[in-house]
Amino acid sequence: MSKNWQDITLALAGVFQATTLVDQVAKTGYVPPDVFKCSIESILDLNPASTLAVYGGQVENLRTGLEVMRELLRPNSQQHREVLRYGLGVLHLQKKLAARHDMLNVIGSRIEQVSQQAQHFSSTHDNVIANLGTLYTETLSTFRFRIQVNGDYNYLQQQRIANQIRALLLAAIRSAMLWRQVGGNRWQLLLNRKNLAWQVEELLRSI
Repeated sequence: MSKNWQDITLALAGVFQATTLVDQVAKTGYVPPDVFKCSIESILDLNPASTLAVYGGQVENLRTGLEVMRELLRPNSQQHREVLRYGLGVLHLQKKLAARHDMLNVIGSRIEQVSQQAQHFSSTHDNVIANLGTLYTETLSTFRFRIQVNGDYNYLQQQRIANQIRALLLAAIRSAMLWRQVGGNRWQLLLNRKNLAWQVEELLRSI
C-alpha cells in the first residue's frame, strides 16, 4: 500500500465527517463542538504541512468521518444514505469549482479574511461561521447543481443553523479539493473499495 492511499482516505474522511455533521445539525439542531471545530479549522489552514495537518495533525480528529466511511464501504450498506448523497454531491460540486479559477481566487482571499477574524474571536464563533456561510452562498450556491439538505424544518429555517450547514458544506468542499490534490478520484469509490476499507481500519486502529 502506498502512502498515497492513506492521504486519499484521510481527505475522504474529511469530506464524510463534514457531511455527517450537516446531516446531524439539519435533523437535530446539534453539532458536537470538537468535531465541528476540526471541520471548520480545516477550511482556514490554506498552507498545511501535510494532509493530516489540515485536521489538526491527529487521526483522532477524523474518527467520526472514518467510522462513517467504514459503514459506507461495507457491501450493500444501507446506513448513512443522506451523508453519502451529500458527499457525492460535494465531489461533483468540487469538480465544477476546479474549473472556475475566478471563483477559487475569490474563495481563497475571503478565507484569508475569515482566518484573521477567527484569530480575534474563535474558529467556531457565530460571526466566523456566518461569514463562511455567506461565502458558500455567494460562490458555490450559484452553480446550477446544488446540494439539497433534508432535515427538520424548525432547524433548517434558523439562520444560525443554516450558516452552520453552509460552513460545513464549505469544509466538505475543502476536503474534496485536498482529496483530488493527493490523487483521489471517483473511480476509486467503485473499483478500490477494498483498499479504502483497509486504510480506514488501519487508521481507526491507530487511534
